[in-house]
Amino acid sequence: MEGSRRVFSTVFILVLLLVAIGTGPMVAEGKVATKVESRTCESLSTKFKGFCLRSSSCADACQKEGFMGGKCPGFRLRCTCTKKC
Repeated sequence: MEGSRRVFSTVFILVLLLVAIGTGPMVAEGKVATKVESRTCESLSTKFKGFCLRSSSCADACQKEGFMGGKCPGFRLRCTCTKKC
């Protein structure tokens, strides 16, 4: 009798745990984000020549290519243009 109570209580707790885990994501999905962030696309500049040492000169070249701006990321010293996707 005592053994069946332990088994029943263990199974009951496991079922409650599985139900709690299963309903957790549904509660989180009910929240709606109010602010939608746009992604930033990057492309190497075709008009910038030389090593990219100053992001301001890179940004100027990128704006002439129709991008919003530019930067000199990383150690390769290449001008990368940015725009919103």
